[in-house]
Amino acid sequence: MNRRAMLMVSLVGLLALVGGCGTAIGEGAALAMGAKGEPTTIQAVSANLGVYQRFELGTITDDMGGKVPRELLTLLPGAFAKELEDEKIPNAHSGKTLLIQGKILHYQGASSMAVATAGVEFVVARIELVDKDSGQVLGVANCAGWTSKRVTLGVPEKAQGLAKAIVKWIDNRYPEDRRIK
Repeated sequence: MNRRAMLMVSLVGLLALVGGCGTAIGEGAALAMGAKGEPTTIQAVSANLGVYQRFELGTITDDMGGKVPRELLTLLPGAFAKELEDEKIPNAHSGKTLLIQGKILHYQGASSMAVATAGVEFVVARIELVDKDSGQVLGVANCAGWTSKRVTLGVPEKAQGLAKAIVKWIDNRYPEDRRIK
């Protein structure tokens, strides 16, 4: 059994002792799977994304008057790169580039009353996919990232969830034959 699997088994066992079996299973699954993310299309993608070799995360701004933690915006590029890699979507250092840009519309962190009562943290961003050469907006979506278990609360997890939503939107429109083998 590899080290990560042993850690997971130990953690699930510990959680079972502390919070009951159902909670332990949920927390263990959340730890293994991480944050969740889902896009909602506003303007359908108008191009074949298979022509792009580079996916560049451009500027994502705080549209909440400074209420979005800087850490989220700092962690998002790394989380985005990891999600692209996980989905086997190529991201060359050069080539035809799709620019991903947008603004955070809503951020709900652990300190809010909603999290205390519902146990959910989330971030919603309006994201545009833009052809970098022409500046043409190819599609628009609201991308939401969220966490709902104690082991996945926090800014890094919300960055991961938002990255998952953005990459899921791209992934749904990226041809299989253009992926990394």
